[in-house]
Amino acid sequence: MNIDRIRAISLDLDDTLWPIGPTLVRAEEALRAWFKTHAPKALVFYEDQQRVSLLRAQIVAQREHAMHEISAIRKELIHEVLRLSGESTAGVEAAFRVFFQARQLVDFYDDTLQALVRMKSRFPLLALSNGNADLSQVGLGHLFDHAVSAERFGVAKPDVRIFEHSATLLGLSCSEVLHIGDDLQTDVQGATQAGMQCVWINRQGQAVRSDLNCLSFSSLLPLCEMLGV
Repeated sequence: MNIDRIRAISLDLDDTLWPIGPTLVRAEEALRAWFKTHAPKALVFYEDQQRVSLLRAQIVAQREHAMHEISAIRKELIHEVLRLSGESTAGVEAAFRVFFQARQLVDFYDDTLQALVRMKSRFPLLALSNGNADLSQVGLGHLFDHAVSAERFGVAKPDVRIFEHSATLLGLSCSEVLHIGDDLQTDVQGATQAGMQCVWINRQGQAVRSDLNCLSFSSLLPLCEMLGV
């Protein structure tokens, strides 16, 4: 890594700054509670996990850009669950709001807040995510200079265009941005192909491939030490 070349840092969100699993469990519970109160027949339908999985797969298959249409896919799934169960589809937006609000309740990894404050003391920070977390709602808006969402931009990682767009927002070239993320394909491959330096946050202790063209850390704090922040 050429630390002297780094002028800004972009970070993935889900599974990099917090685990997405518990967040989605809470969001699903909130949606089920909405169904129970407002559309009980939809709840019965939704509890059939195999049927819902098949329905979701059908919805995704019909979308060319499924990777960055997360909210649209969720809304369509809610719509179809309501319709197929015989409930009114008028509540799609209300049900989605309940799900989306619960999706913003995240449990940060122990190192996240300290590391972000340390990085922010020296570098502009940009959030770069294929997910639909809202930085202001999760409580991190004050630490980031920019946020790039695949959903809003229209292209998802690992497409190099979203990395190039992020660098442009920062007023830098890709070679001056360090990208940090947990996914070897969307984060490491995408950032590397765009010409960024990259760090793989490997919290699960996966085996590190010999051809991996980036540094790997189990948390953000050792990276902060390396960066001198």
